[in-house]
Amino acid sequence: MNNSFARYRPYLAMMFLFLIVLGGTIFFLRRTEPMPIAIITPTPRPTATLASIVVDVRGAVAKPGVYTLDAGSRVQDVLTQAGGVLANAEPRTLNFARRLNDGEQLYVPMVGEASATPPPAVGRSALAATTKTPFGKININTATLEELDLLPGIGPSIGQRIVDYRTQNGAFGKAEDLKNVRGIGDALFDQIKELVTVQ
Repeated sequence: MNNSFARYRPYLAMMFLFLIVLGGTIFFLRRTEPMPIAIITPTPRPTATLASIVVDVRGAVAKPGVYTLDAGSRVQDVLTQAGGVLANAEPRTLNFARRLNDGEQLYVPMVGEASATPPPAVGRSALAATTKTPFGKININTATLEELDLLPGIGPSIGQRIVDYRTQNGAFGKAEDLKNVRGIGDALFDQIKELVTVQ
């Protein structure tokens, strides 16, 4: 009997050890507090808000005033909000497809009303055209450096070359001879040929 018990002693010891480990594990698991479960709620995506613009509408429209529109709106859109143009309006001056800008003023002129566009600035070409010469043109054989400077594209340096050229080579025979002056090519000559003379 003792012999047979001694034979099973290692197995009993292993079983006893297994029961201790199993009991300890269960005890440990029961003692640990359950892990808190974090509930993650998805944050809603921000809704896309359309930017708006404010436009002041004046002139020949049914309801002049200040209007708020979506960004990217066109002239046609704000005129529709303003009740459309009046019968005596001159809409040909407007570009109905043009995008509007925030804070701009849109003016609808009436028929016969002067254009709101500013007059062009007086430039060299305008001055050259009104310079007092026999035919309303600048005589390149007698013009001073200041007069030559009035021609479009002819600054002080090219003007000085014109004066130097006629001093060295004599008077210009025809206006096209200006192309012999360094710096005056076909494109520049085409700009000034109607403004110059050799008489």
